[in-house]
Amino acid sequence: MTEIMAILFSTVLVNNFVLSKFLGICPFLGVSKKLDSAVGMGLAVVFVMTLATAFTWPIFFLILEPSGLEYLSTIIFALVIAGLVQFVEIVLRRYFPPLYRSLGVYLPLMATNCAILGVALLNINDNYTFIQALANAVGGGIGFLLAMVMFAGVRSRMESGSYSKSFEGVPITLVAASIVALCFMGFGGVVEGIFG
Repeated sequence: MTEIMAILFSTVLVNNFVLSKFLGICPFLGVSKKLDSAVGMGLAVVFVMTLATAFTWPIFFLILEPSGLEYLSTIIFALVIAGLVQFVEIVLRRYFPPLYRSLGVYLPLMATNCAILGVALLNINDNYTFIQALANAVGGGIGFLLAMVMFAGVRSRMESGSYSKSFEGVPITLVAASIVALCFMGFGGVVEGIFG
């Protein structure tokens, strides 16, 4: 249980896929302008990331690896993730229309979100058990959500600031993102101190 908690907390705080591995930067920068969109996208990523792991881990270890077809994992995982994203899109369109409209073009782009595919592949590369892989996926999704929410708060504060002309727009957004990433690096000692 301690190992599962260590994987979960380190993935949320220290090894955050967006801020330390730079996976999922496109939706991180694109959807974090408004808090409600950031929360919606973050929750959708948690859901899809967890489901993707629940499907891809057994596919790899029960079908691809025994058959000697490990080299197909990226293609198979991408197809599974695309199907799951379509499922989430249908559910959001039917039951949560305002969230569906606020996510806009970024929802279909979740199918190509490298953070979701990255988690599925990293679970295999790190040779996690099924429970460890799920903990990594849930932690990765929560870390993505936390980063999105924090960055949405930073961006809302940035709107009231004044900057030199050369920093307006994307440059100040990237500087703010790097400062948020530095803040997450400080959690390394905390997680290490608690879980060893």
